[in-house]
Amino acid sequence: LAPHSLYFMVLAKNLAHWLISGLPVVLVSPLIGYMLSLPAESFGTLFVTLLLGTPVLSLLGSIGVALTVGLGSRGLILAVITLPMSVPVLIAGTMAVQQTLNGASLAGYLAIMGAMLLASISLAPLASAAALRISVN
Repeated sequence: LAPHSLYFMVLAKNLAHWLISGLPVVLVSPLIGYMLSLPAESFGTLFVTLLLGTPVLSLLGSIGVALTVGLGSRGLILAVITLPMSVPVLIAGTMAVQQTLNGASLAGYLAIMGAMLLASISLAPLASAAALRISVN
């Protein structure tokens, strides 16, 4: 395909995608929290969970896109592939914000989200690169 490693190319494209689409959401999250009438003490948790969760969702989406790259109409199959993988991230982020509202510790949920981020950074580009190699051949 290219003289460069496909792993790093996929990782770089995911980073660029997250910088364009995920980072603006993270940066305006306090405003979103204010618009949703969340208490001010939960804004920090909302910011951190979005900072940990949006890259995971972007990386999981890249796996789905790489798996469906050869299909003509891939809208529904892409949703069927990526939605089950994204639900744990959404649950952990929601529960972390809920724990903040209840006054409980949220360290466990942040640790889970951090583990999901590290796993997706290391494994999602591998899966995407493998799916792209298969679809090219």
